[in-house]
Amino acid sequence: MDVPQLWLNALQGTLILFFAGGALALVLGIIVGTMRVSPIPVARAVGTVYVNWIRNTPLTLVMFFFAFCIPILMAQRVSSLVLATIALGVYTATYVAETIRSGVNTVPVGQAEAARALGLGFGQVMSLVVLPQAFRSVIPPMVSVFIALLKNTTVAAGFAVLNLGSVALYLSEIREPGRRDNLLETMMSGGNLLLTLILIALIFVVMVLLLAWLQRALEKKWRVER
Repeated sequence: MDVPQLWLNALQGTLILFFAGGALALVLGIIVGTMRVSPIPVARAVGTVYVNWIRNTPLTLVMFFFAFCIPILMAQRVSSLVLATIALGVYTATYVAETIRSGVNTVPVGQAEAARALGLGFGQVMSLVVLPQAFRSVIPPMVSVFIALLKNTTVAAGFAVLNLGSVALYLSEIREPGRRDNLLETMMSGGNLLLTLILIALIFVVMVLLLAWLQRALEKKWRVER
């Protein structure tokens, strides 16, 4: 594999971990966050146990469980990328759930009571009245959660998943001894580890700035709609 292709594959791995893991975290987090404010005691208990258990477990251990224990339990080989994505989604979902729960608590209780007085069930109250308003108030903390997810994708590098966190290691294995490059080629080819890490950091900075821009755009859009 040549150097440019290695960088493209590493960037692709990071984006897959981020978007697929983020989608799983968002869906699972909304479900768990709803359970956390549910009037059903069992649902609240399950949501609380899930959040407290997973959130207080280091991500490395969660990733280790999915990378090594799940294939044994399933008795078959599973893609490391798929397992790492699920691990990131399951872990990040706890933070999404708590963010959703804090947003729900900002919605006046009277609105939910008025909706119930109209005959709406709990699910309808949450989906039609509470959650749309809660999402508007949790944009900044939610974006912070996804920025953390983006940086956490590098943890997958320790579990045989090619991404930006592991590209420097792969470059050290394919670099030709004694090769002389210009500055950019040195950064991309791993000729100088420090420069390569700086390049990786710059890529992450650009992606974080894009998320910050998205946050401002959503805040501006929904602020006008109010």
